[in-house]
Amino acid sequence: MTPLRQRLLDDLRMRNMSVHTQNAYVRAVAQFAKHFNRSPDQLTQEHVREYLLHLIRLGRAWDTYNQTRCGLHFFFRITLGKDWPLEQLPCAKIPKRLPIVLSRDEVRQFFATIRRLKARAMLMTAYAAGLRASEVCRLRLEDVDSKRMLIRVRQGKGQKDRYVMLSPVLLETLRVYWQKHRPAEWLFPGPDLSKPVGSITFSRVCAKISDRVSLGKRVTPHTLRHTFATHVLEDGVDIRTIQALLGHRSLRTTALYTYVAPEKVAATKSPLDALFAGPTSNTPASADTGDA
Repeated sequence: MTPLRQRLLDDLRMRNMSVHTQNAYVRAVAQFAKHFNRSPDQLTQEHVREYLLHLIRLGRAWDTYNQTRCGLHFFFRITLGKDWPLEQLPCAKIPKRLPIVLSRDEVRQFFATIRRLKARAMLMTAYAAGLRASEVCRLRLEDVDSKRMLIRVRQGKGQKDRYVMLSPVLLETLRVYWQKHRPAEWLFPGPDLSKPVGSITFSRVCAKISDRVSLGKRVTPHTLRHTFATHVLEDGVDIRTIQALLGHRSLRTTALYTYVAPEKVAATKSPLDALFAGPTSNTPASADTGDA
């Protein structure tokens, strides 16, 4: 490891950045330097601008663009100590798309396709508690509190702890899983029993099951999290509680699900119905059928 990369890592660790952010920023600087085939401390702000335009021409996702922008700015501003306001680098506006959500029948069909007990337990945990893939993977045995029917999520996104509900159905599945696999520390250990299973491995397992069940939708662990949020909203849980369960910092993030829940949309009455309510009201069907 070069001294410059080590210094960047040290700067990230001193600010208690998550491991995911550390890896993303280091990767962004490394790819930036590779593009110009020069050490990154020999490059300038103009090189950064040129590189970001290069990412756009390649058709990279806007999330990737913004993450690269932040990583390079951190490197130049903090690690190299250069005075460089972030506003000089434009932040891309990311299109808002509604997440994929499964119906309740599709969730049943998905779970019915899972053959391996460990995969079933992990994916049921993701849906039953609305957890991120990384949160499922890093659960410890002691995090499952069967007395209070709670699951403790340690250091979720934003490095925050929270509690979520423990479903009785999930608890029974976890007990059957424990009796068969006998995990000792991590609830879902990887090949090295001293370490949890990786998020990438978990996502690949989910992808294989998704291909097998053929729902016409791409199912990921995050799809199950979106589906959890939508279903509890349809069941009448208030948006603030859903925010706490999901571990969202902003209520605006959680409010996305108010646009997703189809049962909520279908149950909302149109004002047109009120205009033509009652036996004496003239409805469009009884109106003249001539041209508009």
